Amino acid sequence: MNKKLRALVLLAVVAMLAGAMGVSAQDNKVTFMSTQFNIVEEAEKFRAILADSGLEVDYLPSDEQPVFDTLTGEAGQEVGSVDVVGALHGTFPTLVDADVLFDLSGLLAQIEAEVDIADAFVELGKMGTTDYQYYIPWMQATYIMAANVEALEYLPEGADLNALTWEQLAEWGANIKEATGEARLGFPVAGLWHRVLQGYLWPSYTGGMVSQFNSPEAVEMMTFVRDELWPNVHPQSITYEFMQEPLLSGEVWVALDHTARLIEAFNEQPEQFVAFPAPAGPAGRGFMPVVVGLGVPANAPNPDGAVALIQFLLQPETQGAVLQNLGFFPVVAGVDTSDLPEGIAIEQAAVSAQASAPDALPALLPVGLGARGGELNEIFKAAANRVLLDGEDIQTVLDQEAAHIQALLDDTGAPCWPPDPAGEGTCQVESLQ
Repeated sequence: MNKKLRALVLLAVVAMLAGAMGVSAQDNKVTFMSTQFNIVEEAEKFRAILADSGLEVDYLPSDEQPVFDTLTGEAGQEVGSVDVVGALHGTFPTLVDADVLFDLSGLLAQIEAEVDIADAFVELGKMGTTDYQYYIPWMQATYIMAANVEALEYLPEGADLNALTWEQLAEWGANIKEATGEARLGFPVAGLWHRVLQGYLWPSYTGGMVSQFNSPEAVEMMTFVRDELWPNVHPQSITYEFMQEPLLSGEVWVALDHTARLIEAFNEQPEQFVAFPAPAGPAGRGFMPVVVGLGVPANAPNPDGAVALIQFLLQPETQGAVLQNLGFFPVVAGVDTSDLPEGIAIEQAAVSAQASAPDALPALLPVGLGARGGELNEIFKAAANRVLLDGEDIQTVLDQEAAHIQALLDDTGAPCWPPDPAGEGTCQVESLQ
């Protein structure tokens, strides 16, 4: 029996039995290799959480390369050494190409009968296919909005914080500026500004990140930013790295940044700030999740133990423990936030609302660029700075920077990644074809 058929049979049997009577711990261990929690202190905290699983789990924190080497090196063996692998979304394409992962569609259906997993993340785990689940979402980090409660009275009429649009955000900023005499929207232009552009603005207006970089929709977006949004952005935004500092000082009232770069505002003054999802544009509510998934090698030595471990990790109680102790946010609904530190609880509500929004459009960190990922970041920043700070013509700037993007893609051979559509070969900027 080949390794995939063996895994299929064993997992199918376990899945059927689990529905009737649950999956019990195995006498033999479950080997869990993960690129996450590989700092000693984090690993110990996570092992303490795993101790509540009732399983004998051998947790092996690792860098990315040893995961590749182990799973691909054992691919020809009837039985490998790893039962579960945990890794960032961007790690999985190489494992998919090596054909070493089992289809977890059946296990996913079983888990979703008990808990609600964010649909957007489930789709990412299919890696562009329609009927093969390469990984089950495990946890996430992301970027969200934060606002001083003093700003709420200036919200546009009829605006819903959990369903805000980019146009409403601009109007909100204009209302604040008119009432206070100061521009009080803020973005981390000296910090993770490229992620705001890549994961939020471009996807929200074009539905893509690079394939539609200089499309008419991108020109419309940049025109909106230049003419309607940017005039209401605090001039010191070009110096901001972490938005929690200008929020706490009162210089900025409304901001977008990474959860880790907003948390001090929520921790220090939880009564003064609210958190909510990023705005939506014509193509959807673009947002950038840092998604971590769980896969099962096709030759896992203990596939029934792998099933039990993944079920445990997707329980709301376990997801809550990871959030409280390790700062990664859940991918499932129903997590109890009553005992969380107040700042984390505030962020968690916004993270959950963003991921589960009906118009959610996940835009992943770039995949396939390797050590040259920073070059893409600089291209996005250059495009925005040339338009917003230097006043250059929008179409000219986007056309020139699109050519730089295509050259980078051609050099690296990087395939498209979400939200750009999956396809064969190197990703393409559509207007250049």
